[in-house]
Amino acid sequence: MRQLFRRKEGERRKDCGRKNAADGKKRKRHVKKRVIVAIILCYLLGGAILPFAYQPPVSEKTTAEFSSADFYGDGYSGERAKVISQNGEALEERIRLIAQAEDEIILSTLEFDADISGKQVLAALLDAAERGVKVSVLLDGFSYWTQVWRNPYFLALAQSEQAEIRVYNTVNLLCPWTAMGRLHDKYLIADDFAYILGGRNTYDYFLGDQPGYKNYDWDVLIYEDAGSVGQNTSLHQVRDYFEKVWDSRDCRTFGESWTLTTGSKISAACEELHQLYQTMQKEHADWFETPDYMAETLPVQNIRLVSNPTHIFSKEPVVYYTITELMKQAKEQVVFHTPYIVCNDWMLERLREVCSGTAEVQMMTNSIANNGNPFGAMDYKKNKGRILGTGVQIMEYDGGISYHGKCFVIDDRLSAIGSFNWDMRSAYLDTELMLVIDSEPVNEALREAMGQYEKDALRVIDEKNYDLPEGREPQKISRQRDLRIRVLGPLVGWARFLM
Repeated sequence: MRQLFRRKEGERRKDCGRKNAADGKKRKRHVKKRVIVAIILCYLLGGAILPFAYQPPVSEKTTAEFSSADFYGDGYSGERAKVISQNGEALEERIRLIAQAEDEIILSTLEFDADISGKQVLAALLDAAERGVKVSVLLDGFSYWTQVWRNPYFLALAQSEQAEIRVYNTVNLLCPWTAMGRLHDKYLIADDFAYILGGRNTYDYFLGDQPGYKNYDWDVLIYEDAGSVGQNTSLHQVRDYFEKVWDSRDCRTFGESWTLTTGSKISAACEELHQLYQTMQKEHADWFETPDYMAETLPVQNIRLVSNPTHIFSKEPVVYYTITELMKQAKEQVVFHTPYIVCNDWMLERLREVCSGTAEVQMMTNSIANNGNPFGAMDYKKNKGRILGTGVQIMEYDGGISYHGKCFVIDDRLSAIGSFNWDMRSAYLDTELMLVIDSEPVNEALREAMGQYEKDALRVIDEKNYDLPEGREPQKISRQRDLRIRVLGPLVGWARFLM
């Protein structure tokens, strides 16, 4: 009995030893996996973030080449402009330009979704390609990954012989240091007679009158008087800029290999787009009528395109320097609108210099409760006092719909509309465009349209108080939005240069 007991006890100890050894190996494997995951995360996050922590200064070349005289003209330039303030009109004008094109359509956009308005634009582009118009679509790589990749509607367009879709800076997890530089430009060119440029992306939030969530934004339509077309027009400036990005090594063609999406899905999507185009022609016949652009547009003395560098890494803040330098020349008034304001010390100092001149300087941005971007709301809440310290008079848009407008007026001649937000991302990371227009009637029209939004704005006295009309109360921040701001603040406040 004693020997049997000892034998069993020995076997039990061996089993325990084997189990402990197995448990130890299992724990080591778990630790090893955690270490590997942590290393990968550090590689991805560190690689994506650290290269952009440095913000390049303005170069001597940029400062030496700037001249405010370049933005003004003498007499009629042959170009005409029309401010587009409504989302419904923005969709109509895009469809109208595409339908009129005979030779070429160029579309560049940050985001393009196959929702209601997105499909309407796709249907118009497909029809143009099938009638022999060359169609070039330029997309940002992140929205391509989230909205376009394997999407049969985009593949239906890409299959057309006359259409090509290229993607700027596709997401590559093996090269995280390329992740942050994004294509933020939005414009549409039709042949050599007109283009639209502004801040609207190509989907329902910005285009059309669909119900549900939306953003307010701006576009400007530029029409070239047939008798005054030349090689130095703004249309050629925008086209040259497009070709620079299109031909860069940071772009690749989409749709060359589409085997992951079945041919039947693409054929069905193609047929759906054909049917949609026919429906649009019946239900919105006015979209396809040739307009009298001479009657609808206003005369312009000069137009100049301002752009950031187009590479995918940290950029010299050319657009921000240029627009603030122009604002410093103002004599009477500067009014600018931006959905977000996230500034480093240099950007705030530039704004202080603008405000130190003789002109009254006003800014409109979203109130914290109204801001659809939690990062922008978070940073504004934290730095509102510093912004007020520059001397700028702040209006907070509080109309219940997120305001996404990016525009400014200087005195009674210069106006600008484009993609540039007053944040560090627009200043240093993304491609950006602002179209600066010298025209008293365009300035007046834009100022009047901006005033419609300013009616719903709160006039800021200090960090906590407003000058409110009797009976008016600020919009209350929702519990959900307030929670997002509180959570995001400690987590990403240190990385505000990415917002």
